[in-house]
Amino acid sequence: MLRSLKELTGYTVEATDGDVGKAKDFYFDDAGWFLRYVVVDTGGWLTGRKVLVGPEVFGPADWDLHKIPVTVSKDTIESSPPISEDVPVSRHEEERMRTFYGWFNWWTDPTYGFANASPEAAAAARELTATVTATVTDPHLRSVDEILGYHIEAKDGELGHVDDFIVDDRTWAIRYVVVATRNLLPGKKTLIAPEWISALHWSNERLAVDLTQQQIKNAPEFDPREAINRRFEEHVYDYYGRPRYW
Repeated sequence: MLRSLKELTGYTVEATDGDVGKAKDFYFDDAGWFLRYVVVDTGGWLTGRKVLVGPEVFGPADWDLHKIPVTVSKDTIESSPPISEDVPVSRHEEERMRTFYGWFNWWTDPTYGFANASPEAAAAARELTATVTATVTDPHLRSVDEILGYHIEAKDGELGHVDDFIVDDRTWAIRYVVVATRNLLPGKKTLIAPEWISALHWSNERLAVDLTQQQIKNAPEFDPREAINRRFEEHVYDYYGRPRYW
């Protein structure tokens, strides 16, 4: 299913022998738009240490109990190498952590850890990561929490801001950015797919899209209270006249 990352923030992360802490943030790679880690705030345990946990050990999220189960123990997480909470996380830090857990490097096998991904999603991940590997020697992870509130830069001016991210809870691919069309007053919300994003400007907190203001304003309205089904996705893609990802 497609789920809100804002909703997942604050969920309890449950190790094999008890609760570890809370999901504080999510990191994704800024080319493939796949979720790579949950930032876990361990609270009082481990004196409030922040750790990263990858989808390799995620179990299915429990939406009723607000929990994300993981297939490692508290001791394993406690022994994991320290890593900077600030993004971008260096490639050296990431390699050290992944070696500790025995995980492959996602930049060499972009679909590792996504056992339930469809063939189409797996192929897309490989294609996107191949592009990154060919052009960027040290791609960085980005924080979902950091990007919330970024202004939307359409082809003909600014319109609204980033309000949320929608993730596929089977593949952990980010499928949509939720755009609030107004910055101060409540307004319409619409969905934009990552492939329609032309750039992320970290210095001035802008997300540039290959769309006009009018296209975004007139797009199908997204209601966060309603589940996103395939019919609504078809409606969004057909409105923009873009090829579907499925």
